[in-house]
Amino acid sequence: MSTDRMPLPDEMTVGQKQAAARLTNGPRGALFGPFVPLLRSPELMTRLQLVGEYLRFDSLLDDDLVELVILIVARRWDQDFEYGFHQPLALKAGLPAPVVDAVARGARPVASERIVVVWDLLDELHRTRQVGDDTYAKAVGLLGEARVVEVVGTAGYYTTLAMTMNVARTPPPEGAPRLPAREST
Repeated sequence: MSTDRMPLPDEMTVGQKQAAARLTNGPRGALFGPFVPLLRSPELMTRLQLVGEYLRFDSLLDDDLVELVILIVARRWDQDFEYGFHQPLALKAGLPAPVVDAVARGARPVASERIVVVWDLLDELHRTRQVGDDTYAKAVGLLGEARVVEVVGTAGYYTTLAMTMNVARTPPPEGAPRLPAREST
């Protein structure tokens, strides 16, 4: 990967300082990863990070499913920072290591029905830009409408972060696990 295009600015504007303070005083506690390039637009960063704060720390989804969604998005966008930061959190949240490994390879995991339904929902949405009636019915039947919306919202939020970091070439956390190379098909 090339050099970080948007490292932490040497000097921050008043707006950037305010946005950074708001972020660091919240549950994240530090300015890192996607928030460094997003700091170029402090108002956008503040509004996005508040959405992310809800999705990550207060979502209706169980923590393992939040982390599953994040890892799926990280693989979809080849985003090593997101994968490296969240892979240990996924394991800590109880996502089985074989599931984490399958997602890292871009493969459908062999797992519980709730994990597979989230994978199928996002896989179909990413591939076809739609979700068919069968996939939707299974997801709603197992998770309920509110959690289906939160799965999609979480994927959308982390897609925004992944795209931002890919443009900025944000490096992964030092020593963090990396995504394996994509298998040729």
